[in-house]
Amino acid sequence: MSASLQKEPPASGRPLCREVRPTITEQFHAFDAAHPWVYRALEELIIQRLTAGAPRVGLKALFEALRWRHPHGVTGLNNNYTALYARRLLAEHPGWASAIEVRRRRSP
Repeated sequence: MSASLQKEPPASGRPLCREVRPTITEQFHAFDAAHPWVYRALEELIIQRLTAGAPRVGLKALFEALRWRHPHGVTGLNNNYTALYARRLLAEHPGWASAIEVRRRRSP
């Protein structure tokens, strides 16, 4: 058996290869594609809040509103996605820039 096909760990005791996990951005795109209604619901909630006179809108609060409206949960609605939804919303609604705060990204 060649060395590349061996199943034993190397002498260091560490595995030969690491499990490669999707990035948060990749996970977000998969979730967003599978649940397009979430984006539309966030848009509606923002419109409602801005129409009611709110000067700022927090995406974390909107996530909680979605969870509250769907008592059985929104499977996969990860808080890690709030910034990505905020950026997508601002890309499509640049006029909301003063109402939605985004920070510099630190990860891909």
